[in-house]
Amino acid sequence: MELSRVSPLLSRLVAAPRLLLRRRFTQNSTLFLLHNSNNKSKVTLLLKHKQSKALATKAAAAAAETRTPTNMVKAIRVYEHGGPEVLKWEDVEIGEPGEGEIRVRNKAIGLNFIDVYYRKGVYKPAKMPFTPGMEAVGEVVAVGPGLTGRTVGDIVAYAGGAMGSYAEEQILPANKVVPVPSSIDPVIAASIMLKGMTAQFLLRRCFKVEPGHTVLIQAAAGGVGSLLCQWANALGATVIGTVSTKEKAAQAKDDGCHHVILYKEEDFVVRVNEITSGNGVDVVYDSVGKDTFQGSLACLKLRGYMVSFGQSSGTPDPVPLSALAPKSLFLTRPSLMQYTVTRDELLETAGEVFTSIASGILKVRVNHTYPLSQAAQAHTDLESRKTSGSVVLIP
Repeated sequence: MELSRVSPLLSRLVAAPRLLLRRRFTQNSTLFLLHNSNNKSKVTLLLKHKQSKALATKAAAAAAETRTPTNMVKAIRVYEHGGPEVLKWEDVEIGEPGEGEIRVRNKAIGLNFIDVYYRKGVYKPAKMPFTPGMEAVGEVVAVGPGLTGRTVGDIVAYAGGAMGSYAEEQILPANKVVPVPSSIDPVIAASIMLKGMTAQFLLRRCFKVEPGHTVLIQAAAGGVGSLLCQWANALGATVIGTVSTKEKAAQAKDDGCHHVILYKEEDFVVRVNEITSGNGVDVVYDSVGKDTFQGSLACLKLRGYMVSFGQSSGTPDPVPLSALAPKSLFLTRPSLMQYTVTRDELLETAGEVFTSIASGILKVRVNHTYPLSQAAQAHTDLESRKTSGSVVLIP
C-alpha cells in the first residue's frame, strides 16, 4: 500500500469510535494493528519509524477532533441516600449543549424540601449518583446547534423540570427555561420560581380560591406557606395559618394571615372549629404530611378540598376512601410538573408569579443564603425548622 494512501486511511480508522489501535515496534519499523472491538476484521500496516511517527500524530489529532469538549465545574453529588452528610462537593465534567439545549452558569439556586425528599430516598432519582436541585437562575453561556429564541447572555430561570441545579453550570432543555424580567434580581427569582409556581397552581387551578373562601395553610411561615398566605389574602379569602413559634407567627401575620395558630401550644383542629363557628374551611393546603394530615381532614367543611402537597414530617398514613364519605370530601396530591406540562402552561404560570412580584402582591423574603459548597448545612437547618421564608444557595 502506498504511503500517500495510508495516512488518510489510518486517520479515518483511528478516529472511528469502535476501533482500537495497537503498535508493535521492531528494529526498523512500527507495526500498526487496527481492529474493531468484535475482532471480525483487522488491518495491518508496516511503516518506517519516521513515517509512522508522523501518521500517529495525525491520527491522534483526528481522534481528538471527534471528542466532545468538556469543562470541569463544581457540583454537589449524592452517591447514597441518607442525611445531609451524603451531599458531596466535588468536580464534575460538563460538555457542550446539544440540539434543543443550552448551558447555563448558575447565579442563584433555590433550596426546597423536595431536595430533601430526593436526598433521603423518599422520592427516587432516575439514577445514582445524582446532583440534586430543582430550580435555579443563571446566565446562558452556550447554545446548542440550530437553536433559536435563546442567546448567550440571557438570564433565565427554571423550576420543577430536570434535576441537577446544585452545580456551578448545567445543561438544560431550552423549552424548560423562562426568561427573567430585568427588574427582578436573580437571587429573588431563584428563591421564588418553584415555590411561586407551586403557590400559583395550588391557588389558581388545583382549588380556585375566590373572595369569601376560608383557607387553612399548614406551615404558614415556610417558603410556599408564606406565598400562599399573601396570595390567598390578595384573592379575598379569610386565611388561617399554623406555625411553630411566636417569631413565625409574626411573619405569618405580616403575610396576611387573619388568624395564626401556634400548633405547639394549642390544638389547631379545635381553634379552626372556633374560628369558623363550627363550619370548617373550604380548603386545606398541607405540606407537613404525617403530623397534620388527619387533623387537616377534620378541619374541612362539607365538600371541602384537602390538598396535600408535601410531607415534611413524613408520609401520611393510608386513608380509606370511606373516611372521605361522611363529608363528601375531595382529596388530591398534586405536583407542579403535572400543571406545567406544556410550554404555554409553563410560561403562564411563571408569568403570573413575576407579575405578582412586580405588583407587590408577593413579597419575597430571602432570609437565608449559603454557599453552594455548604448545602449540607443548609439542609440541616431546613429540616430542623431553623429557617423561614426562602433559602438560596450561591455558587
